[in-house]
Amino acid sequence: MDSTEPSKQKGETSFSHRLLGWYDIHARSMPWRVPPHDHALEVRADPYHVWLSEVMLQQTQVTTVKDYFLKFISKWPSVFDLAKSDEEDVLKAWAGLGYYSRARNLKKCADFIVAEYKGKFPETFEELKKLPGIGDYTASAIASIAFDQPVAVLDGNVERVMSRHKRIETFFPDAKAETKILLGDILDRERPGEFAQATMDLGATICTPKRPACSLCPINADCQGFKNGDAENYPYKKPKAHKPTLKGAAFVITNSNDEVFLCKRSDQGLLAGMTQVPTTDWNSRHDGSADTTQAPIEGNWKNTGVAKHTFTHFHLELTVWRIDNIDVVPHQGWWCKIEKLNDEALPKVMHKVLQKAL
Repeated sequence: MDSTEPSKQKGETSFSHRLLGWYDIHARSMPWRVPPHDHALEVRADPYHVWLSEVMLQQTQVTTVKDYFLKFISKWPSVFDLAKSDEEDVLKAWAGLGYYSRARNLKKCADFIVAEYKGKFPETFEELKKLPGIGDYTASAIASIAFDQPVAVLDGNVERVMSRHKRIETFFPDAKAETKILLGDILDRERPGEFAQATMDLGATICTPKRPACSLCPINADCQGFKNGDAENYPYKKPKAHKPTLKGAAFVITNSNDEVFLCKRSDQGLLAGMTQVPTTDWNSRHDGSADTTQAPIEGNWKNTGVAKHTFTHFHLELTVWRIDNIDVVPHQGWWCKIEKLNDEALPKVMHKVLQKAL
């Protein structure tokens, strides 16, 4: 045996021991999470809850997700209930979280689990990866947290912890494979799910992007970034690409009953199938007209401002036009009471449009 092996194993044990000792005291309370003392009593996280929360947490802050999660499980307490739901209802409940393909994939995945697995989540990373809409990260999170499988779970918080601890000088996301190997070497085999959540919590509360509280960190004794005094320089990120600004117009039509005319976007492309007010033909690749030349009806349109929204790859500026007391629109859609607009599957950009107009 290599003479360095015992010390390596001791270091790995020390890392996980210190991290989990900290987590046992400081674990964040989450509605989908099993507290450490309950896990010690062999209470396991519900895989449905883990899956739902992890999908919601992609691109969304924990504080926002908590309320959405509770609303979802009150409407659909199990994967069977979600499979029975209508996709439009799922989109309505998702409205405000953004990245609506996630909601569609939730529905597809629930249908698949009920049809192919009789409502029982598979327990291994490999089987979970076969489910619709589930990639490497979500599969590893479910396998680890719900089923205690010893797989590395690598989210943004964990990337930051590991890149500082090991001073990884490869740019992210190129460093993901390297980091996952390093993480796999030190994760706790007896408590892999809690190890994953502990590392996430450490990144979210102590090893923060700016001004990390290194002196309070339970694993600072062998953190290379802390020792070198440059932890805040990590992880190395590639410069962000320039985002273009695209333009278009949105048309808010009200009738004599205090209702707003709504319609659906195309089933293809950005915000596919989402509810909106009529707009010009802007998309993620080109501008649409910003004036009223493409308005759904002719009339005395009033300019009520510009709604600005940022998507992943571009900024959007929609000139908002309003017209009132129109009871017939030669366009496929429906009328919605103004006070009921929050019940519709409106993306954030449409909420901004309506705020400018109403």
